[in-house]
Amino acid sequence: MSQHRKRPEKQARGLIAGAVAVTVVAGVGLGLWAGGDGEPAGSAQSRAQSPQGGRAESSRAPSPTPSPTRSYPLSTTPRTIPAVRAHTPARGPGWRPASGLRVVVNDADLADEGRLLAGELGLRYAGQKDDVRAGDVRLTLNDDEGADPESYRMTVRGGRVAISAPDDAGVFYGTRTLKQEVRGGGTAPEGVVRDEPAKPVRGFFLDMARKPFTAGWIEDRVRELGDLKYNQLQLHFSDDQGFRIESSSHPEIVSRQHLTKAQVRKIVALAAQRHIRVVPEIDSPGHLGAVLAAHPELQLRSAAGTVARGAVDISNPASAKLVDDLLKEYAGLFPGVDWHLGGDEYRALMVSDPAATYPQLASAARKAYGSGATVEDLTTGWLNDRAETVRALGRKPLAWNDGFFRGTSVRPADDIRVAYWTGKEIGARQPLEYLSAGRDVVNYNDKFLYYVLGQPNQFYYPTGQRIYEEWTPRVLRGTTAVPAKYDDRILGGSFAVWCDFPNAQTQDQIAAGVRMPLRATAQKLWDPGRPALTWTRFKALADRLG
Repeated sequence: MSQHRKRPEKQARGLIAGAVAVTVVAGVGLGLWAGGDGEPAGSAQSRAQSPQGGRAESSRAPSPTPSPTRSYPLSTTPRTIPAVRAHTPARGPGWRPASGLRVVVNDADLADEGRLLAGELGLRYAGQKDDVRAGDVRLTLNDDEGADPESYRMTVRGGRVAISAPDDAGVFYGTRTLKQEVRGGGTAPEGVVRDEPAKPVRGFFLDMARKPFTAGWIEDRVRELGDLKYNQLQLHFSDDQGFRIESSSHPEIVSRQHLTKAQVRKIVALAAQRHIRVVPEIDSPGHLGAVLAAHPELQLRSAAGTVARGAVDISNPASAKLVDDLLKEYAGLFPGVDWHLGGDEYRALMVSDPAATYPQLASAARKAYGSGATVEDLTTGWLNDRAETVRALGRKPLAWNDGFFRGTSVRPADDIRVAYWTGKEIGARQPLEYLSAGRDVVNYNDKFLYYVLGQPNQFYYPTGQRIYEEWTPRVLRGTTAVPAKYDDRILGGSFAVWCDFPNAQTQDQIAAGVRMPLRATAQKLWDPGRPALTWTRFKALADRLG
């Protein structure tokens, strides 16, 4: 249920399990199982198997219908979303689920994965077992410490399936491939799948602040995301229009329509079972309108007394205390390591002369950082302070690209990753400025990955086809890819639902509208190369898989 578990006894258990596996395999046909990771067994071993892959009793003659044999055509690559990266074909009948067949594991850590798969395919979860039976699906943690923890190998041979990986996340992704194979064609094809994602961040962003979503709807998206091998769900639950999760430190800020902490814990637990990290976002110093409605004394006001909508006065120490109270409170609710700090569209920096319009900010900047300091420096200092708050809680900070400013004397902390969404902000900075400076970037490209309700400001509902045919993680801004040498700095991407006009679509309409874009994004984050299928065939596959 945890993600990327660290198991101190992993190597020792692996050696013991390996010894047991060799003993068992020796009794049922050398090379047939080989821990599930070996190449297809030779014909001599194959002849010792029954048609279902079980060992013939020693007192009987060999089966007259051995399996597999050369009478079977070579298998074809399984069709899944996202597509598997590599498949070695083999001759054989493949594997088909049937009542009474088992799912077995070699480690108790895989109980969640085993039970889930068994329930989905109508199999029996048998727990940790060393014996080998016809029709088994065996889930195994291996000791390949240098491998990507999300990688896996799936071997279909002799009427059995073996899924192995260095971490339970990889095993889970293998079970998603098996589930899709069965759903798409009824049978998992013979051969060996070797698979791993191109990018470690594969996310879905939900603006639940502007539009309240039910817990059930979010849980449905978690199940959908898990099957597509996404690993992040970002919840934007605080904005000008609402604060949507129960709070004990500041109950006065919570909107009438909100999720309870019990509901959120259930979502987080369900996501963990699917190896999805739930990433919270409390945006600041802008987009705090719902919080400021209960704390007008912290509202940013201009020299003329005009209220800056949603903006907190960062020259007031009470503002930092309030936001830090919330960051600390919700750290207990969201156990993942990632934390989005927002940082975008602070209205103090969206005017032509911030120092003259908000003299209290200019004064605070000079006091904190010297006579030449600017409002941009003060705002960067705010971001750094919030990053330090979450860092002390064991979290890794992330902020929108328009929360970073060119030419400031105060530098954003080096570990704050950039969520690049637009090039429309004042003083817009190209993605290369961040990448060449050594910053890690997550792609939220608003031209491809932004689903904005009501389609304001030339935000048009994205299509899966455009994502599938034109976008890759290197296309951070507009339609132009950054040079390949920066690919390792791009951690991945996130498809975002923003609810600027919350009544423009219902929850069901949103789910239908993002269905194909989510699948296209999943494909390009798992493998950014040119897809093997045309869009028409990809869409037909998605319809077949459900």
